[in-house]
Amino acid sequence: MAAGVEDIPVVKHSVHTLIFRSLKRTHDMFLSEEGHPMQEDPKALRIKIASKIEDEHKIVKDMPPPTEAVSKATAKILPGKTTLPQEQVKVLTGHAYPSAPGVELSSGTAATHRPLSKEGIHNVIEEVTNQKRDTPTGASLADIHTGRSDSQAVVLSAGTKQLVPRKAPVSIKPQWHPPWKLMRVISGHLGWVRSISVDPSNEWFATGSGDRTIKLWELSSGRLKLTLTGHISSVRGLAVSPRQPYLFSCGEDKLVKCWDLEQNKVIRHYHGHLSGVYCISLHPTIDVLVTAGRDASARVWDMRTKACIHTLSGHTNTIASLFTQGVEPQIVTGSHDSTIRFWDLAAGKTTCILTHHKKSVRAMVNHPEEFTFASASPDNIKQWKFPDGTFLQNLSGHQSIINTLSANSDNVLMSGADNGTMQFWDWRSGYCFQKLQSLAQPGSLDSETGIFASSFDMSGCRLITGEADKTIKIYKEDETATEETHPVEWKPQILRKKRF
Repeated sequence: MAAGVEDIPVVKHSVHTLIFRSLKRTHDMFLSEEGHPMQEDPKALRIKIASKIEDEHKIVKDMPPPTEAVSKATAKILPGKTTLPQEQVKVLTGHAYPSAPGVELSSGTAATHRPLSKEGIHNVIEEVTNQKRDTPTGASLADIHTGRSDSQAVVLSAGTKQLVPRKAPVSIKPQWHPPWKLMRVISGHLGWVRSISVDPSNEWFATGSGDRTIKLWELSSGRLKLTLTGHISSVRGLAVSPRQPYLFSCGEDKLVKCWDLEQNKVIRHYHGHLSGVYCISLHPTIDVLVTAGRDASARVWDMRTKACIHTLSGHTNTIASLFTQGVEPQIVTGSHDSTIRFWDLAAGKTTCILTHHKKSVRAMVNHPEEFTFASASPDNIKQWKFPDGTFLQNLSGHQSIINTLSANSDNVLMSGADNGTMQFWDWRSGYCFQKLQSLAQPGSLDSETGIFASSFDMSGCRLITGEADKTIKIYKEDETATEETHPVEWKPQILRKKRF
């Protein structure tokens, strides 16, 4: 007995299988036409020609009446006629294929003269105009920029349909900044002042020195408040916590210490570095501490448990500069191997390596408000943009070993070098608006004018420097300076191709 319709099993296929079968049928349907050129559509070709006429010949559609001089000249050429014969109105068109190597010139590809009456031109233009009312085209763009180079660049204006030369890009005009002058000199350390950190309340600042001590000073008066002893070698890095009454320090003795400023004693040690620790930074949003130094590694510490969360390895030489931020990349390190690395804090791995510097990267600073940062090496200062490390510009002119960089919210960048020279830059334009030479204090050698550390206070109005003559110098802006007394000596320059 034959099986009923209900007894026949139905095979259920997945959606993926059904889509694949439909795709295969479509492929088999058009397999015979694969590789063949597309057929020309006469209607599309007519619309293309009409569009070109509309874009390129609209301004000469309605010609003014001939002047008397032109009429006389025409009468001499064609006696008895004041206008050209109607049959001489032609449209010059090219071949249907673009000019390229390998296209032979033939009767089919050569440019031809096609007679076209004046009424035909008007009809084509009106047809294209009606189509453009419904469909936007490329001619509705505000500006179309073309060109192979800056010197040959042109701009096609949609309003006038005329080609005008585009101006070459020039450097940004620098913002005027008042010059800086020496305000106070503080003595007290018995060794080079290697590190500076300002209290978030802007009431005091701390300095670390080669005499193995940490001193706290009043910012307003320069009076010594406190001296902390505990390191057995030079103190190379300091960081004041904005959330707890803690001061963190690191030094050449491989030690990282946490000081309780309410008890004025060490409450935590962080052990793990194999050599001197040269830089330290606190994460702005979480309780994480990052240190780096001569062992070419950066270590991430849990501030409370003292546990080493990550050991960031990758540099091949001493890490001399370091800073952290609340967004990716959260850790940035600069090394004597002339590279800058971005680190993923969660994974503990490198996300980007900048190899533009040719010499040691001894100093870095991030802008307090913008998503950019600057790095310094003996060749020049470079500015970068986060998050991909896009190169912005070079700041050339400070021909020394730059040990420190500082920036404030007024777009002032300061660079200090080992020969005691200081240069002040406009952050956006890269213009150096002031150069200063630090003077060695009485009793010090002229060679002891090196600047090792610097920092702006929280207001950005005072600059603190630590120097090789064992002093701390505080600079401030000149209140009497104006744009007339200290003008900006700047001339616009054509921007060249970026060179790293």
